Amino acid sequence: MPDVTPPSPAPNAPSGETQPVFSEKLWPAWWIWLVSVGLSGAGILVFAPISITAGIIAAAVIFAIIATMLALSTPRISVTPETLQVGRASIERRFVGTVRTFRGEEATAERGTRLNATAFLCIRGWIDPVVRIEITDPADPTPYWLASTRRPEELAAALGTPPA
Repeated sequence: MPDVTPPSPAPNAPSGETQPVFSEKLWPAWWIWLVSVGLSGAGILVFAPISITAGIIAAAVIFAIIATMLALSTPRISVTPETLQVGRASIERRFVGTVRTFRGEEATAERGTRLNATAFLCIRGWIDPVVRIEITDPADPTPYWLASTRRPEELAAALGTPPA
């Protein structure tokens, strides 16, 4: 039996951690930020009859709250040699099966008519491509994960499956 050595951590990584093979943060699209600015502007309209200064302060506070919520709710996809993490979910790579990428109408169908109700979802409406990751763990009732990604082919390659 050949001697198999696990990958060593990257030189600058803290001990016990390995560098991601793939990492992506699913930041909101530019137009989401534009809508946030517009909604914040409503604070000026509400408070302007009282004071324009109060309106500007309210708009700034509303934007800060919206921006904080958007930043905190932005999921990350991370692939290391040992694990796959999509948002809050994490699984060992040995339980990752076939990975398929979808764009355009095929991606819409995966998010809609072809969607299995028991699948794990991490999708964002402002990101069109999705990746379907089969889960092979016999103890896990989830058949697959469906995740939005701006770089589906890179994610599939990082998981060791050529894009479908």
